[in-house]
Amino acid sequence: MAYSLDLSGRVALITGASSGLGAQFARTLAAAGAAVVLASRRVEVLKSLRAEIEAEGGDAHVVSLDVTSRGSIEAAVKQAEQDVGAIDILVNNSGVSTTQRLVDVREEDFDFIFDTNVRGAFFVAQAVGSRMLARAKGLEPGTFAGGRIINIASMAAMRVLPQIGVYCMSKSAVVQMTKAMALEWGKHGINVNAICPGYIDTEINHHHWQTEQGQKLVNMLPRKRVGHPKDLDALLVMLASPQSDFINGAVIAADDGFGV
Repeated sequence: MAYSLDLSGRVALITGASSGLGAQFARTLAAAGAAVVLASRRVEVLKSLRAEIEAEGGDAHVVSLDVTSRGSIEAAVKQAEQDVGAIDILVNNSGVSTTQRLVDVREEDFDFIFDTNVRGAFFVAQAVGSRMLARAKGLEPGTFAGGRIINIASMAAMRVLPQIGVYCMSKSAVVQMTKAMALEWGKHGINVNAICPGYIDTEINHHHWQTEQGQKLVNMLPRKRVGHPKDLDALLVMLASPQSDFINGAVIAADDGFGV
């Protein structure tokens, strides 16, 4: 007997959907039946992804979003609701980093990382979560009461890595944010969980794995390999599905054992 997870009738908002993991998350949720709202600053790139998803029979929509602007966040969520309906699933994926020693971190570097990874992630989750809470209390209409928020943290939240110390700090904050939201919102049927990916090969870092430094890093990994965006597909769909009802406040490593 086959077992399937069906997200038909659900609306999913994916931030940072223009490339890398975000684009793969959008493809995966659309393939599982969800109507996906692609959010990023790079709207033209999102339109290409929308066309790709629609060509595969999926339902995709595009909104412009800058997570460092609360006005942009509110506008994007409102547009998503107008275009598709109430948001049932949030994949809080936007993230940035710099590579430098801590003594070289400037104030603008620190703000650059925390404004997106922590402040932006929080206010996106707040904007979507407040609407989920209103539906759970019967104050707003929606496809179902409750919801799923999936925060994309990193294995760097649990294992400090050299030259990305501020990024590690920011993703640790995302882990604590996840737990706080799960504790406060769980009683309303809103499940908040975090995925902590390990090293994943995407178009942004693909060239790095071919360099001498990249190969040294690969050889340090438990199974001497990096992951691919599709390696997170099953975990993502499970956390987005109704079948994950008993999973709340979880911080799940998907790093091929690197953090062990």
